[in-house]
Amino acid sequence: MKKYIVTLTAEERQNLLDLIASGKGAAKKLAHARILLKADASPGGPAWADGPIAQAIEVSIATVERVRQRFVEQGLEAALVRKPQDRPSRDLTLDGRAEARLIALACSPPPEGRAVWTMQLLADKLVELEVVASVSDETVRRTLKKTRSSPGWSSDGACRRRPTPSSSAPWRTCSTSTTAPSTRNVR
Repeated sequence: MKKYIVTLTAEERQNLLDLIASGKGAAKKLAHARILLKADASPGGPAWADGPIAQAIEVSIATVERVRQRFVEQGLEAALVRKPQDRPSRDLTLDGRAEARLIALACSPPPEGRAVWTMQLLADKLVELEVVASVSDETVRRTLKKTRSSPGWSSDGACRRRPTPSSSAPWRTCSTSTTAPSTRNVR
């Protein structure tokens, strides 16, 4: 006998049918709605077993079991949406304060004897200034890319680059037209 039996009210059933009929929503949310409709054991519901539901909706049996369980324990909305993480997968290396310090450092003049800051130099300087205990150059690169303040970024970021003079001559534009047509109109 199933431990978690799904019994939908008429209103819940109609909400799920409307959600599926609209077709708007995350694929996972729509799949979970279909699972609940197939698993509905209320009078008039199909009350399918987990195996046929999993096969019809192309999900694993474990997914069907988890959706059933979340519906019974937490309700309809919890069964439709993804469960929030209890804690982040990994702690952030650079918090907001450290990111701000990194951006300020990247916008400052490079160390003596260097033309530009490298990612490794920035990482080493953050450790030297005791902003963080340790940080990789890749974390520095991702953070600068995320904040759009890397030196190659074209829009206004945390530190604006001065325009580099072009090595080629500028194009000249002319507002006057030539007397002869440049292309023939062929019909």
